[in-house]
Parts: sequence; C-alpha cells; structure tokens
Amino acid sequence: MANIGRDELQKTMDRGDPVVLLEVLAPQYYRHSHLPGALNLPPAKVAEMAPELLPDKEAEIVLFYCWDAA
Repeated sequence: MANIGRDELQKTMDRGDPVVLLEVLAPQYYRHSHLPGALNLPPAKVAEMAPELLPDKEAEIVLFYCWDAA
C-alpha cells in the first residue's frame, strides 16, 4: 500500500489504467459530496460490501478515507 497524490491519481486515470476509487464515508457524507466516479464503502460495511464493489481483481484500488476529527 502506498499513498499517492492527486496528480498521480489523475495521470493514472488519464492513461486509462484500471482504477477503482472507493470513498470510505458514511452514506450521508457521500451523498453530500464525493469524488466523481467514486463508489461509497461505508466504514461499518467494509467487510460486507468490499467483495461486491471490487469485481476487477486486476484494478488498482484507490481508497479515500475521510473522518470527522471532532
């Protein structure tokens, strides 16, 4: 696992490389605002939903996790 920046992610997507963009957010936050093309993976349902959201086993998985620091 590695951290990548916005520019590297954009280059990967521009090349057409297979990428699955997951946002680990509670559904209400995902509905309010999410990255274009991102799939929602609620934190409480990671184990349950990950297999169905990740059908392409060859794709790079980019995980965006946002938490409430309050």
